[in-house]
Amino acid sequence: MDSIRIETARLVLRRFEESDLEAIYLLFSDKEVNTFLPWYPLKDLNEAKVFFEKRLKGKKYCFAVCLKDDNRPIGCVHAEEDDSHDFGYALRKEYWHQGIAGEASDAVIGLLKKEGIPYITATHDRNNPRSGAVMRRIGMKYCYSYQEQWQPKNFPVIFRMYQLNFDGQKDRVY
Repeated sequence: MDSIRIETARLVLRRFEESDLEAIYLLFSDKEVNTFLPWYPLKDLNEAKVFFEKRLKGKKYCFAVCLKDDNRPIGCVHAEEDDSHDFGYALRKEYWHQGIAGEASDAVIGLLKKEGIPYITATHDRNNPRSGAVMRRIGMKYCYSYQEQWQPKNFPVIFRMYQLNFDGQKDRVY
């Protein structure tokens, strides 16, 4: 896997590495951060290692979000490689409300456009309107809502689906 590195005014976006396990644990063990993510909070560093191996390592469009001054991950931004091009982000709560998720997302969107990805989609639980605000801030448009029995947490959620088309097909909806 190539070692893409993207820099913004405040951030470095790079691949996750095994040496990031402690930072991965800090991010994905926090109950509040994980409230609206599709997995349970990590319980220990062993779970962080499994999470790294299954969900972060070797993914083409999965980036650790790091502050420029220390290169330690404080978040994650990713886009799936399947036809949904599902886009998502997570950030440690002490970095919320600072524009970091938007700044990191804009940088990854620039790469996706350059790579010829035609669009991205993203969903958020309607009970998490701040995530929808980030989606709108980065140019995504609301398309529709749907209810789903959310797994593995196994409760009903109404998701709001957003999309951003890069290829000029303004009316396409995934």
